[in-house]
Amino acid sequence: MGKILREQAVFAARGTSVKCLYQDGGVPLYAMVDPQQIRQVVQNLVINAVQAMPEGGVVRVGGATVDVAPGAVPLLAAGRYVELTVADEGEGIPADRLDRIFDPFYSTKAKGRGLGLAVCHSIVGRHNGRISVRSTPGRGSVFTVLLPAATDAVPERKGGESMAQGTLSGRVLVMDDEEIVSRVLARMLSRLGFQAVTVTDGAAAVAEYERARADGNPYALVVMDMTVPGGMGGKEAIAKLRELDPAVRAIVSSGYSESADYRSYGFLEILAKPYTVADLKATLDRALERAIPGPRSSPSS
Repeated sequence: MGKILREQAVFAARGTSVKCLYQDGGVPLYAMVDPQQIRQVVQNLVINAVQAMPEGGVVRVGGATVDVAPGAVPLLAAGRYVELTVADEGEGIPADRLDRIFDPFYSTKAKGRGLGLAVCHSIVGRHNGRISVRSTPGRGSVFTVLLPAATDAVPERKGGESMAQGTLSGRVLVMDDEEIVSRVLARMLSRLGFQAVTVTDGAAAVAEYERARADGNPYALVVMDMTVPGGMGGKEAIAKLRELDPAVRAIVSSGYSESADYRSYGFLEILAKPYTVADLKATLDRALERAIPGPRSSPSS
């Protein structure tokens, strides 16, 4: 994250009368993010700071790791986060406008439509993070972004066993129509020792699962979103996968209430969004150890 902050801050302020100062305390910062999306966030925030100082000034960009206590930050789960700050020396934002600063098409500037901050808010929210601003008229503004931190250590199973042990290949098929979700999940899986392949809908998941079986390189697990707007979701795809392979080990990844009855569809476990690496590991452990249910249409005699 430090590299992203430094590079994007310098790039956004290049050719202006604004000087960028960066500070991270010399401590490496790791977050589970899509780098390109976060580059856009940093760039937008620095551009916003530059525009707030038309006569020049200093924008201070910083990064740190912080622990958020339960209930300390509204709508944010407790845990460790990477905190990014972008501070300017501009005119500031009146208090009665702060609650609208992230609305699309709203801006306190004479020029522009305010889309940059709305995009930042959307991207950070999709990363299960939080963006906020505090400002004092005449003294500038400080934007703060909190993103779930990642560690550089992979949790181990009891006894030091690999998660991809036994006859399982260690490959996981991920299906989600949101690219950012797929990318982050794939990186989480990689940290836990798995290889991930991502697809965007249920039809592609079924085709890829069938191809892998035919090639003799089957997937150990499948993780699918329950619903895909305009396409085949996990609810339909799991039925087709179980026709292809009654022993398929599938997990539903969803934040919707309709996933509550996931086992009746044929899923072994549920991964409720938003989730952490620890949540993912625990869910994978249970799915790998759980017995495969028999066919739903053939009750035992």
